[in-house]
Amino acid sequence: MIPIYYSGEVANARANGQPIVALESTIITHGMPFPQNVETARMVEADVRKAGAAPATIAVLDGQLHVGLEALQLDALGQAENVAKLSRADIAACIATGGTGATTVAATMIAAHLAGIHVFATGGIGGVHRGAETSFDISADLQELAQTPVTVVGAGAKAILDLPKTFEVLETLGVPVIAFRQDMLPAFWSATSDIPAPLRMDSAADIANAHKTRIAMGLSGGQLVANPIPAEAEIRPAALRPIIAQALNEAEKRGIGAKAVTPFLLGRMFELTDGQSLRANIALVRNNATLAAQIAVALLK
Repeated sequence: MIPIYYSGEVANARANGQPIVALESTIITHGMPFPQNVETARMVEADVRKAGAAPATIAVLDGQLHVGLEALQLDALGQAENVAKLSRADIAACIATGGTGATTVAATMIAAHLAGIHVFATGGIGGVHRGAETSFDISADLQELAQTPVTVVGAGAKAILDLPKTFEVLETLGVPVIAFRQDMLPAFWSATSDIPAPLRMDSAADIANAHKTRIAMGLSGGQLVANPIPAEAEIRPAALRPIIAQALNEAEKRGIGAKAVTPFLLGRMFELTDGQSLRANIALVRNNATLAAQIAVALLK
């Protein structure tokens, strides 16, 4: 196994058998502008601590896999340029060549599993992009959920995606999709959608027990917990539809594809909503971090 470099806080939590929550780093490098990215990362880590767990923000720095970042490392990453966006296909190459990269959902799940961390909080997962029937643009996050045993807490899939196809693929792959305390799936910036939830659970303890049961049964893969954005922070679907359509049309006209699509769309959403999408994004990530910490605590009981 490759060496893993733990922050002091994470190393202490591991030594004392305390709950830990993994956090991705692409939200810092590709999801938000500076300084909101670093400020948000710190708030999310504080939310995890407040709920009783240790935060472990994951990134590759100069070829070293870090599980948990010290304050100076987090600051540097938030201002770094040309940081690679790492998924399953390229995380090993980045480490092998001494590169620096931020982890997507898939790469964070891989690193969390290597470090023995069972719960991961993110904003929303990647999925099937609109027009995938011709572009075949489907995030590696979906396959990762099908094979890596980590419970992922997010506000569903990003609303810029083809949500029905995304959840259809997850069903095909056998990934449990659990809506938290509601009967429909959330849609990232919106608390609800018109997609019924395959599963519903109303407590962190039930989600933790489902995680344990899957492991006991020898089932591969993790589970997705779809946690709705707090009502006071959401953007209603009717307001989002024309904005998303405009951003998607601009991306197509500019020929933007592959890994550049999501950062471009998120950036245009920020501009077209006068910053409301960023405020909503921060609220949902913090909400997910709190629930993930509650699940991590429940796993140890």
